[in-house]
Amino acid sequence: MTDSASLRSSALRSPLSRLAGGLGQELVVLGALILLFVLVGLYNPRFLSPSNLNAIFAGNAYIAVAAIGMAMVIISGHIDVSVGSLIGVLATIAGTLATKGYPVWIAWSVPVLVGILINSFTGLLVAYANIPSIVVTLGMLSILKGALILATNGNWITNLPADFLLAQHYWFGLRSPIVIMVGLTILVAFWMRYFAFGRSIYAVGGNAEAARAAGIAAKPVTVIVFAIHGFFAGLAALLFATQLQVIQSTVPPGLELTVITAAVIGGVSILGGTGTVLGSTIAAMLFATITSALTFMPYSNVLVFWKQAIVGILILITVLADMIRRHRMI
Repeated sequence: MTDSASLRSSALRSPLSRLAGGLGQELVVLGALILLFVLVGLYNPRFLSPSNLNAIFAGNAYIAVAAIGMAMVIISGHIDVSVGSLIGVLATIAGTLATKGYPVWIAWSVPVLVGILINSFTGLLVAYANIPSIVVTLGMLSILKGALILATNGNWITNLPADFLLAQHYWFGLRSPIVIMVGLTILVAFWMRYFAFGRSIYAVGGNAEAARAAGIAAKPVTVIVFAIHGFFAGLAALLFATQLQVIQSTVPPGLELTVITAAVIGGVSILGGTGTVLGSTIAAMLFATITSALTFMPYSNVLVFWKQAIVGILILITVLADMIRRHRMI
């Protein structure tokens, strides 16, 4: 078999084998999530109250939606550390348009379009200027943070119209963020598993040279993946901005780290080429549940300060397990 044929065969085989290999991590995270609910619920039944479950799932769905796009970027072999600031800027755009009297459909659609445009530009720099994605997105992080401070001047956006508050709507008896989160996760998981472009993302992230030998245009794939990531950042910003009657002038601290960590803990390899969006969504809900569970445990005022440490330990364990798994696959 020639080198070219070998590379082509590798690119075509690897997506399915990597998909199959990533299913184990999803089950582990799902098991941890269920176990957490059972243990904390037995200790304090108020943890399983409808209001708390609603707060966990609906209140944090925007993180899971952002993690879907982040998972695709990391699977393609890149990363985006600017997503938190991007969500803040897009939420501000949505709130400003709503309070200026624009129709709701414009206030909802413009942030999504702006997210696609900004991340398409990021993707172009990564793919065609050959600048590492960590460098491009670090620069974008500073630009967006500066823009957010300049636009809001530290002031919150208030007097939002009632019909703008998408995250407070109910669809099929559930809060709309839950329906959007579950629906998008299923659609994207199906698309990445069974459609050619979805599988090409795994091929590019796993071995770009083999992907090119197989006829996959790696650079356009990279740009499109970043554009799709911008689309999900726009949706996440809408869900974040419409939860309350006001929009904060800042986003939750460390949001980009939370989104990246959800993707990695959910089974997406930080080195690219493996993982699923289903895992990233389950992991995002696991983080939200951990945060809520800490407040229901004894010494909760101390435990909440250990949240970041717990997340850091989970990251280290997951990355170490990924490295060991890859070493065994060589």
